[in-house]
Amino acid sequence: MMLPRRFYFDNALDDFFEEEGAKMKCDIYEKDNKYHVEMDLPGFTKDEIKIECNKGNLIVTAEKEEDEENKDKKYLRRERSYGKYSRSFYLGDIEEDGINAEFSNGTLHITVPKVDENKDKKYIDIK
Repeated sequence: MMLPRRFYFDNALDDFFEEEGAKMKCDIYEKDNKYHVEMDLPGFTKDEIKIECNKGNLIVTAEKEEDEENKDKKYLRRERSYGKYSRSFYLGDIEEDGINAEFSNGTLHITVPKVDENKDKKYIDIK
């Protein structure tokens, strides 16, 4: 009887090869002159998530600290991780005052309005 590879290695190397942002999977799409960022953050509360916007850069940070009561336990297997995770996206010319965010059922949805390029456009009459 053959045993699968994962049985022997028991996911020991998964965390070693996993990049930092892998725990914050997201989709970014454009609709109705807005960028939409949908990010999976299961296990976090909205108080553990911070969103920052700086010159067209959108930075999402989530931090989970280990409970003091968990430090005395002798774990046989530990897959839930603690720490600080961050993702950054450059979105370009955006209206920073119009950014909205909602967090529901482990999914963060951020709506970022784009700058209307035609708003300040000036046409010059040719004589």
